[in-house]
Amino acid sequence: MQTTSSQSPVRSSVSPSAPRGKAFPYAGHRALVTGASSGLGVEFARELAARGMDLILVARSEDRMRALAAELTEAHHIQVEVIALDLGREGAGRELYARCQEKGLRVDLLVNNAGFGTHGAFDAAPFARQHEQVMLNVTSLADTSHLFLPDMLARGVGGILNVASIAGFQPVPYMAIYAASKAFVLSFTEALSEETRERGVRVLALCPGPVKTAFFEVVGTQQAAVGPMATAEEVVLHALKALDQGRASVVPGWRNWMQANLTRFTPRWLGLRVAAGMMRPPETVGTGTARLAP
Repeated sequence: MQTTSSQSPVRSSVSPSAPRGKAFPYAGHRALVTGASSGLGVEFARELAARGMDLILVARSEDRMRALAAELTEAHHIQVEVIALDLGREGAGRELYARCQEKGLRVDLLVNNAGFGTHGAFDAAPFARQHEQVMLNVTSLADTSHLFLPDMLARGVGGILNVASIAGFQPVPYMAIYAASKAFVLSFTEALSEETRERGVRVLALCPGPVKTAFFEVVGTQQAAVGPMATAEEVVLHALKALDQGRASVVPGWRNWMQANLTRFTPRWLGLRVAAGMMRPPETVGTGTARLAP
């Protein structure tokens, strides 16, 4: 389902950074969306197309993206380019930028949505999978931001929207790499937002809680879904509203906002114990020592 409404039934909280001003200039510009074959990526593509943006869709699943491109081209009469690429590979960000340059595709809004998480004890997880998680969630996002940003700054207009998570607000045992990678995304994006605040480019960190997508199928368990799930449509609308307002970050939903900010008032050792108790896989129960003090 697609919509162009600027309202959503879910409340959100946003952090101030850039001054409020005009809405982002969507119509007649082009957005590049990574992870565009499913979940939030598909919804970002649909909503941006409805706002008149041409698109570059990037993911590994070319067939899915081509089907989406056909749908959006017919519905909104926009131009859609499809680039099948594994952004978890070394140098993938540079390859993506080069391919856009070769095709003469100017990117006005970069949506770094691609990413995944894993669940389980760090020492038991395959090294290759953990390494891929860092490459996709952190390295690719930083690389593409660094490559596409100078062109936006030179034009004095543009935007970067990086998808983080409420998991980035505190360490999460049994999702250690995922939470740490999203902490990087949040910190990096908010810092970059301040650097570019008066240079015409908006930079936003989207920090959703659980979303009704295939994310938890990739994780392999619903145990990581703490709290009520929002729809992808709700989350995307919150993100674009925050982008219009020139915010540095947004946490969609007041429950998610409370969960993210509760860590500010909780001793770190206690937050770790609570998170570990919630996230500990059933097969590891009883294999560690429980203490009630750091």
